[in-house]
Amino acid sequence: MAATTDTFAQWLAQAQIGEHALSAEQRTILQAAFRFGQSQGADYYASRLLSHFLLHCGAGLKVAQIARLVGVSRPTASRQQGLSAKQAIQQAHHRMDGRPYGKLLPRYAGPIAQFLYSHPKASRYDVLDFLDHTLGVHVSRIALYRFLKKYGLDRVPEPAPAERAPPLVVAAATDAAPAAAPAPPFCSAARSTPVPSC
Repeated sequence: MAATTDTFAQWLAQAQIGEHALSAEQRTILQAAFRFGQSQGADYYASRLLSHFLLHCGAGLKVAQIARLVGVSRPTASRQQGLSAKQAIQQAHHRMDGRPYGKLLPRYAGPIAQFLYSHPKASRYDVLDFLDHTLGVHVSRIALYRFLKKYGLDRVPEPAPAERAPPLVVAAATDAAPAAAPAPPFCSAARSTPVPSC
């Protein structure tokens, strides 16, 4: 919240919202939001949860009003409006998570590529979580962006759908599977070179 004000009316006035202009539903929602803010305090997580709720609860409030209520800038509130609940929590977690960032080494390109290929809809925050939980690496979003761009992983294509063979070919392949396949020519027991090599 912008500040821990003493009364609901002061909180609304501070955000330039006239209490008389609110509908009964809006008043109820904002009273609950005010009580939440009073009980949780003005820390980053509480403000972030409250702003996400107010932006998505359908109360009919303007983004600028919500920004003033929770004490963030209008552009910040607009960016938060486009996030899912999962993304909002991930973003808050990564912002407040320590900051002893590590370095993305070239050897991480393979695991990241595999993760992106198997999760084509993964957000950058999903990749950061993967790095944290799988490889134990904490990096910034900007460092991840630069790493993905450097190794061409910022445009990993979605996996192509598996090509399906016609049913007749599939049946023939399964019937032939039990039969022993002949060894390829390069695996023969005979020597391939005329003289022994050193």
